Amino acid sequence: MNRLALVLGLALLAGCSTVKNSRTRPDYETVDKAQVKRLVVVTQPLPDGKQEVGELWSLIARRYVNQNRDFIAKSNLAVTGTPEDTSFKGLCVENLEGILWLSPEVKRTGKGVEAAVKAQLLRCRDGQEVWAAEAAGSWPSEDDRYKEITAQYTSELGPDVTPYVAPTFRLLSATLDTLPRPQLSEADVEEKIELGE
Repeated sequence: MNRLALVLGLALLAGCSTVKNSRTRPDYETVDKAQVKRLVVVTQPLPDGKQEVGELWSLIARRYVNQNRDFIAKSNLAVTGTPEDTSFKGLCVENLEGILWLSPEVKRTGKGVEAAVKAQLLRCRDGQEVWAAEAAGSWPSEDDRYKEITAQYTSELGPDVTPYVAPTFRLLSATLDTLPRPQLSEADVEEKIELGE
């Protein structure tokens, strides 16, 4: 009986989850764990059609994967329109090994934001998907738990991003927490420290 209650409880929790699904390549541990570490974060199309909100998404994601998932996300950008090349090969410059692509749908609603994201981690060498996730939800723009982070991003990117900060952070942190963790060498750790994030 206790086991049934536990299973039902977990099922109910999963039903309320922001993340609808996520997957990692079955060969991740042997192929990509030590090879796909240096990333560029791309948000395309622009969330709610706004450049500054796209920049917010990419910046939050870059910092989050650097601080919480052990990647070395070197840059971030937000691009208008829909991708002509969904492998983003043109962005695989210098020693970048992967693209973290965020494809959002965002809409302001009253005092909040409805948002959904399809996220993919793509290998630079062949454009293959390493990881993917889909998530969605609706959150208020004002949330006391995110006051400081809202002030920080508003200061950096301007007041137009203010209503989007808390909902974006909540959606992206839940989504990016499903990313696998790369294996970093000592040199990688030093490089990561130099990034300062």
